[in-house]
Amino acid sequence: MKKKVFRIITAPVSMNIILKGQLSFMNQFFDVVGVTKKDDKHYSEVSKREGVRMIPIDFTRMISPYKDLKVLIELYFILKREKPEIVHTQTPKAGLIGLLAAKIAGIKIRVHTVGGIPWMESKGIKRILLKMIEKFTYSLAHRVYPNSKGLESFILSEAICKPQKLKVLGNGGSNGINTDYFIRDLDQRILLREKYNIDDETTVLGFVGRIAKEKGINEWLDVFEEMKLKYKLKILLIGLFEQTNGILGNDVRSKIESDPDILFLGRFDDVRPYYSMMDIFVFPSYREGFPNAVLEACSMELPIIATDINGCNEIIEDEVNGLLIEPKSRSSLKNALIKLIESHELRGNMAKEGRLKVVNLFKREILFNAIKDEYESFLVNKVNRDI
Repeated sequence: MKKKVFRIITAPVSMNIILKGQLSFMNQFFDVVGVTKKDDKHYSEVSKREGVRMIPIDFTRMISPYKDLKVLIELYFILKREKPEIVHTQTPKAGLIGLLAAKIAGIKIRVHTVGGIPWMESKGIKRILLKMIEKFTYSLAHRVYPNSKGLESFILSEAICKPQKLKVLGNGGSNGINTDYFIRDLDQRILLREKYNIDDETTVLGFVGRIAKEKGINEWLDVFEEMKLKYKLKILLIGLFEQTNGILGNDVRSKIESDPDILFLGRFDDVRPYYSMMDIFVFPSYREGFPNAVLEACSMELPIIATDINGCNEIIEDEVNGLLIEPKSRSSLKNALIKLIESHELRGNMAKEGRLKVVNLFKREILFNAIKDEYESFLVNKVNRDI
């Protein structure tokens, strides 16, 4: 009989996107059960595509003591009834509540994936409180998996987890990349650029992700205003406006929605056609874990401009498959843009190198097998749980 593994994540959209393909792969070897909030779209999509049983739990992203306690109690009884051998959590809220419920319920193997730390950019009391919560969460796990080496170093520097608990799986990342899926499509490029009246002389600067202050959107728009006086440029934004942390000012939102040189198209389940539209992928984020969008863009053969922060600088090798810039630096971003806009040859070389690196290091099979091996090591007691 296959051993039961609970994968717990706060939001169904995260489970649907971040763990795409992973649950079905693991379900070949284990009895995988997905636990997340139920919605009208992503919850059922995960169940149908991945072929796993799902259990709904009413997580909230924000701190809500009454609702969080209710979820903790409900999850405790679910775990006591289901008796999984392994509970694997991801995202901060699911980690805190899921691991605490699992410990109280006596689950023997508890592991947690860290895909980013929101309080990296926080200050004062908020930072102290969130850091304490994070430290408590890690204390409940037998193993903590930062999804990048830079994130592991940050956790160690903040002294919030025992070093022997930490482990980066594979070469980093939360799900790897399906390199057979993320392939550049020239036909889609031509079709969509014609649809949006973008000629061959126009350089399209693209971004995929949350449209938020911490993604460097403010600095990028300032640089764009100056540069489009000299170059034929358009910005292509794929994603939704952030509604909780790092919300953009109304003036910036209005600019994005009204500027004819900015294509704000919203969110799509299949982003490949829009990557194909782009000439340069721009990712001036302030903080990351291990950004999937950068991996996807590399797989789609795009040259990258990204900030020199953990995660990004593990994917991008400066001057090889992209350019690394200083966070929050308009001048650094401007210089990088000029360099790539003015050299088609450099862009082409970086695009090829980016695809090659993803295929060699970040294919999803590499990470999937690393997670599988980790589960099996715990189950046959090859890993010390008493840490």
